[in-house]
Amino acid sequence: MISKKIYFASILLVVALSVGFFFLINNQDENIRFNNSRNSSFNYAQHKEDEISKSRKNIITETVKNVSPAVVGINVIEIRQYRDPFSSFFDDPFFRQFFGERGNYNQKVKGLGSGFIISPDGYILTNDHVAGNASEITITMTNGKHYDAQIVGTDPVSDVCLLKINESNLPYVPLGNSEDIIIGEWVIALGNPFGLFDLNDKPTVTVGVISATGMNLEPLNNRYYLNMLQTDAAINGGNSGGPLVNSVGEVIGMNTLIYTGGVSQGNIGLSFAIPVNKVKRIVTELKESGKIERDFDIGLRIQSLDEKIAEYYNLSTSRGVIITQVASGSPAAKAGLKVGDIILEVDDYKINNEQTLVGVFQEFRTGQTITLKIVRDDESLTRKMTLEKR
Repeated sequence: MISKKIYFASILLVVALSVGFFFLINNQDENIRFNNSRNSSFNYAQHKEDEISKSRKNIITETVKNVSPAVVGINVIEIRQYRDPFSSFFDDPFFRQFFGERGNYNQKVKGLGSGFIISPDGYILTNDHVAGNASEITITMTNGKHYDAQIVGTDPVSDVCLLKINESNLPYVPLGNSEDIIIGEWVIALGNPFGLFDLNDKPTVTVGVISATGMNLEPLNNRYYLNMLQTDAAINGGNSGGPLVNSVGEVIGMNTLIYTGGVSQGNIGLSFAIPVNKVKRIVTELKESGKIERDFDIGLRIQSLDEKIAEYYNLSTSRGVIITQVASGSPAAKAGLKVGDIILEVDDYKINNEQTLVGVFQEFRTGQTITLKIVRDDESLTRKMTLEKR
């Protein structure tokens, strides 16, 4: 009897162990299937996130990443001279005995702007109106480092200033070709508007297109802005001196001016940059001599055309200038120019008025020979003129 009980107990034990093992294996399979399913869902989500992340990256974002380290914030201190508004009042001997001599006084003025590194040995470009008159210049890099900069040379006429810091192996941005620009192509403006660079040591980025090229603007404070690039990329106060780059990261211009139309203090979509080919020529001369030599005299006196003069000479527009005087023995006289000739073009520059012609001649150097397109007695002529040393 006992053996039968043991026999049946053994059978029940084997059955129980088999059932338990079955459920254990089945539960493990379920866990494996669950984990595989969870891992598959996680991998799928990660894959989709990677796809979305990659889709957000494009040539613009890559260019910004590559160019940004070469963009710098610039803070300057200028010493400006002011005249005491009450100085004439205190010229009276009676008041002078109490208040002493009063006249001009100097004052430190802070300013800011943008710049960009053009070589690994520390050459930096900016506008003359940003740093050309500075007594102290501080450069802020995107790594948070600060450097004192020195002026290598500056040119108020073209509004280009070349700086230098004592450092090596710096990130820099390549200079492109402003003759190869396509109207409508994407461009990126980077800089330090309103001093925002100092908040996080990063340039502000705005994107737009090239709106126009060859824009001859009116001079401002004896600075001449010819053949300018126009863009709708937002540029504001503090952006001056920063780079305007194309979509592949080449500098095609230096951000310099905005036009507000007198209705705004900020950007309204009309911004202008100095073309980089002009900047490159200026940089070469500043490195060599620290300044730009324009020591020639053309020997002309001119007057802007008006509608009456244009009508008298049967001209379709009033653009151009008329020669009112030619100095004897001057380059103009040697070129065969005469009083009454109307100058319409100089080399590739169209002449709108007297100010344009003055600005155009700032583009040339002593010894160059230029071509003038003129109208004389209803006949179109060209004349060659060599710019002789004054």
